[in-house]
Amino acid sequence: MNQPSLDPRAPWVISTHDLGRRPGSMREMHLVLPAPADIGVDMIGVPKDADVELDIRLEAVMEGVLVTGTAWSPLRGECARCLEPVISHSEVNFQELFFYSAEDAAEGDPLLDGELLDLEPVFRDAVVLTLPLSPVCSDDCLGLCVDCGIRLADAEPGHTHEAIDPRWAKLQDLVPEHNNDQES
Repeated sequence: MNQPSLDPRAPWVISTHDLGRRPGSMREMHLVLPAPADIGVDMIGVPKDADVELDIRLEAVMEGVLVTGTAWSPLRGECARCLEPVISHSEVNFQELFFYSAEDAAEGDPLLDGELLDLEPVFRDAVVLTLPLSPVCSDDCLGLCVDCGIRLADAEPGHTHEAIDPRWAKLQDLVPEHNNDQES
């Protein structure tokens, strides 16, 4: 199966030319790359084109090039409880072996395209796996009132709504108002 050729000008495509195919050769790099689109889950993700900082090490091994690194990226989303904006950051570690040839690789393993490798899928997988499915603005976020929708953190203390079961509402009219002052 042929994979599409990589564009050497694409920001996440890295050249391994300096390594050659000499096992033991290594190169370290610090990069700042624009975040690709659609990295995230429903409630939170990395904003498109945000700066992603990468510290990576490329090592030539017998089967291919081993990439080890750490990526730092901003996160934007909304709180799953109160829908307020959530601004955070992500730090992920990753390691991936890019094989020289398909004969050495298992199905789904990444391959080098000549001397080029694409870090975007590795970064995407590493970040998405660490994202919370239900991010919160704070651990003690109370969420929204189920009756009126007001954010409970902004509501008066003891915010409540009188809830009368509709099946018993008609009986409410049959009972006269009870005055505690008269019984004392």
